[in-house]
Amino acid sequence: MPVNLPDKLPAIEILSKEHIFVMSDLRASTQDIRPLKILILNLMPLKITTETDLIRLLSNSPLQLEIEFLGLKSHTPKNTPIEHLQTFYKTFPKVKESYYDGFIVTGAPVELLPFEGVRYWQELTGIFDWARTHVTSTYYICWAGQAAMYHFYGIRKYPLDKKIFGVFPHTVNDKAFPLFRGFDDEFFAPHSRHTTVSAEEISQHPELTILSQSEEAGVYIVASRGGREFYVTGHSEYSPLTLHNEYTRDMQKGLDSVELPKNYYKDNDPQKQPVVLWRSHANLLFINWLNYFVYQATPFDLKKIKELGDLT
Repeated sequence: MPVNLPDKLPAIEILSKEHIFVMSDLRASTQDIRPLKILILNLMPLKITTETDLIRLLSNSPLQLEIEFLGLKSHTPKNTPIEHLQTFYKTFPKVKESYYDGFIVTGAPVELLPFEGVRYWQELTGIFDWARTHVTSTYYICWAGQAAMYHFYGIRKYPLDKKIFGVFPHTVNDKAFPLFRGFDDEFFAPHSRHTTVSAEEISQHPELTILSQSEEAGVYIVASRGGREFYVTGHSEYSPLTLHNEYTRDMQKGLDSVELPKNYYKDNDPQKQPVVLWRSHANLLFINWLNYFVYQATPFDLKKIKELGDLT
């Protein structure tokens, strides 16, 4: 099934050129199906790019999805046209009485700040709390995953001596866990971050389960509440050129600490095309999340989400 998107969202044209079928509101309204309602809180500066990356993966599900985008009242992005935000993004007061099958919260370029030092921290944590009673399953990405674990469980983040930057191999701790159906014994995922979380600290909280790790990149996926919340430290949603664009941006800034993204360029040569090692894992990850933790767990009457316990 295609993804139902707001009319004229830029991602529609971009993904159509990639032969990915997406559906506008007008066409979707003629189908007698209750689509899964997915809310995306997009905290990334280049919002159109992030929208497109996420929709590219969500569109591979056989389920029909209705996508909405959420922005923050306490933060005005500088890298996205205001017309785009006004047309396609809602603020929290507009959605707080609604219920959603799934919720995705992206990363944000604020990881070196203390959590409480982020100007929108109070609004953001209010949304985190709201999601626990209004969403079936929430998928937190990178900084958002760190922020949510800190807010709910007090898990701290730690600065790294060197940025974790590149594509790294990972393993699964529980191969029977439905999120990893169809995964190989070893799989790859991109990372791009200056901070990390402690596996030892997470393991001290029985409410949290470390599902996947990397010897080099550390903790990758943590679950809580039986799958009602996932905290993902990497960026499986990245397009083939995202790490290249980040590397080029930092080189142009003249940053002394810039290193080549690991396991990324063919022959480790930035003049050559990247080798995409994570696409199949990324598709499976999002499809499994939608299937096992959203579609199969959500009530038909979304208002009954408040009655859901842990998904165990």
